Amino acid sequence: MAYLGFHASHEQIDPRSLLDAVQLAETAGFAAAMCSDHFSPWSVRQGQSGFAWAWLGAALQSTSLPFGVVNAPGQRYHPAIVAQAAATLCQMYPDRFWMALGSGEAANEHITGDEWPEKSVRNARLKECVDIMRALFVGETVTHHGLVHVDRAKLWTRPQSSPRLVGPAISETTARWVGGWADGLITVNQPRDRLRRMVDAFRDGGGASKPVYLQVHLSYAGDDDTALRIAYDQWRSNVFDPPLCWDLELPEHFDEAARDVCPQDMHDTVLISSEPSRFIDWLSDFAELGFDGIYLHHVGTEQREFIETFGEHVLPAFNKFQSTEQVP
Repeated sequence: MAYLGFHASHEQIDPRSLLDAVQLAETAGFAAAMCSDHFSPWSVRQGQSGFAWAWLGAALQSTSLPFGVVNAPGQRYHPAIVAQAAATLCQMYPDRFWMALGSGEAANEHITGDEWPEKSVRNARLKECVDIMRALFVGETVTHHGLVHVDRAKLWTRPQSSPRLVGPAISETTARWVGGWADGLITVNQPRDRLRRMVDAFRDGGGASKPVYLQVHLSYAGDDDTALRIAYDQWRSNVFDPPLCWDLELPEHFDEAARDVCPQDMHDTVLISSEPSRFIDWLSDFAELGFDGIYLHHVGTEQREFIETFGEHVLPAFNKFQSTEQVP
């Protein structure tokens, strides 16, 4: 059965509080952690956006958990710099760090002032970045001129083993594509049949023997009304499918787009309940689809009640089965 990890949302929680939360998550029994890497939040209400790479060093030092980060090389980040940052973390904390490398969102990448390319170009740019980074991790000196440019780059500090490069996807087309180059797949909670098709597409695209991971957005509180209120307040600007969520640029744009979202609409993208047993059922259904790890993102800004409640009532249902051998 899948292990359960903790998702740290930099868009919603300040870095100091988020560090406290991930330390508490380890104490509660979460087996792993991952975090976002945004320059700005999805909504003015969320109101945070700490620098993930600075935070990751502190999080790896202050816990024993393996950590991942969702990153988009190619525009805001040069791939050689991402490779250097990852190599440094892996050298200090062997076999504990991984990256999910995506094609990016305008909400973060527009800050460079460069043109926001269409999706096909962004995918091609991402693949160039992946190839560049893999070459750097094994000690090659890289010169490359394409959608990104690299001039005689070499990593002088390298880890014994390269970090796992996971492919994020929310469509079957992208899942099939990343199956050809990624070390694993990560996606977000969707209807069960759609998730099954996503996993199958990844396997068919070349990921037959590779692990798959799931990030689950949820809202827990002591009563259902409060859980729904939290989800609506913090996550109603995150209910939109691509390409809208890829192409909006400012938190104010997301808030404007969410003006007509109703509280009941939140059930389509967020698991909402005051009953821990409901979450056990939901997560067990996901695990049965073959996910090796499931990362839980409580969409509220206050994490303690969620962490402690799940540590007492939800994690034990998984811990007696889980193996951390597959934790990236």
